[in-house]
Amino acid sequence: MKTSHKSRCIAGGLMLTAAALAACGAPEQSVKEKEQAAARQAAALKPAGPKPIYGLPGMPPVMDPKDLYAANRANNLSPFMKKVKERVYVPNTNSNTVSVIDPNTFQVVDTIETGTQPQHVVPSWDMKTLWVNNNRGHTLTPIDPLTAKRKGEDVEVHDPYNLYFTPNGKHAIVMASLDRELVFRDPQTMQRKHTEPVSCYGVNHADFSPDGRYFIVSCEFSAELLKVDTEKMKVVGQIKLPFEGAMPQDVKISPDGKTFYIADMMAHGMWVLDGEKFTTPELLPTGKGCHGLYISRDSKEMYIPNRGEGSISVFDFAQNKLTKKWWLPDGGSPDMGGVSADGNVLWLSGRYDSEVYAIDTHSGVQLARIPVGGGPHGLAVYPQPGRYSLGHTGIFR
Repeated sequence: MKTSHKSRCIAGGLMLTAAALAACGAPEQSVKEKEQAAARQAAALKPAGPKPIYGLPGMPPVMDPKDLYAANRANNLSPFMKKVKERVYVPNTNSNTVSVIDPNTFQVVDTIETGTQPQHVVPSWDMKTLWVNNNRGHTLTPIDPLTAKRKGEDVEVHDPYNLYFTPNGKHAIVMASLDRELVFRDPQTMQRKHTEPVSCYGVNHADFSPDGRYFIVSCEFSAELLKVDTEKMKVVGQIKLPFEGAMPQDVKISPDGKTFYIADMMAHGMWVLDGEKFTTPELLPTGKGCHGLYISRDSKEMYIPNRGEGSISVFDFAQNKLTKKWWLPDGGSPDMGGVSADGNVLWLSGRYDSEVYAIDTHSGVQLARIPVGGGPHGLAVYPQPGRYSLGHTGIFR
């Protein structure tokens, strides 16, 4: 009688060595085990994806850990934003007004009276109100972006040089420059909730870490940077910049969230800072009077106006270097501003020339030069893509 391969192995099992037993085992099972082992090895060698970011409690989830500005793609407008009038709002510090520009005609179509020394026009966290920061008038003027008109009476807020919002929308943060305070307020009523005194002079600009748990603040008049714990509302670090007479201005984080850039109008470049380590940053020269920092709609470039020489430098994030410089014809003093919703136009105020510049972001060509009031400063361009505003003239995520 014939016996099977399996039966012969069982019958002689007591006489077989381990090697022989392996040879007598089921061939199908060995193949399957090899395939599984190969799959496990391949999985182990596969590059890990970006780690998820666990943000500040209540903060909207980070859309893409590799690009903090993923929500800001061209014309990615919310239903509310689709109803907003296309306008550019220009605070005229010396005229106590806001010039309202129609970006389609490059004409001033309205003038809004404000309090004393309006410095910046700041979108609220929910992006439904524009707050004009009347620094020496100690008020905020609300503007309705649906009508491009005033939205009620001014709100009393002391020394509002600039205004930011925590990423979870829990607090507004007033940069009280002369008071030497960071004032955390209710984002709707602007009632004071917590005051954090600072030892530096001239707190003015800021940006937040990817998880929103801390933010970096520039101190214009003492050449310092602060690191602030968002939830504790406390200063946890302070750095003196290594440049005699440094004057730090705008702050912006890179799309990958690894680097903070701080414009410096007296060091004539931007400081490159590791926010996590918060050690002494390095200076990257850009041009005389480096002042503002604005991200392109595809998150590939950053536009850097150099107020002291009438130019705009372009920084490429992937190449980690400056790749272009655009010069304004007839000079100028490009200061603060923002990028149009479609990403095609960079709008900047001409701080010392009572004008506004519209610049093509593809060619660097000046499209328009528009007369406005005296001392135009932190202009805001509306509508804008994004889910929420962190403040200033428009930091959206």
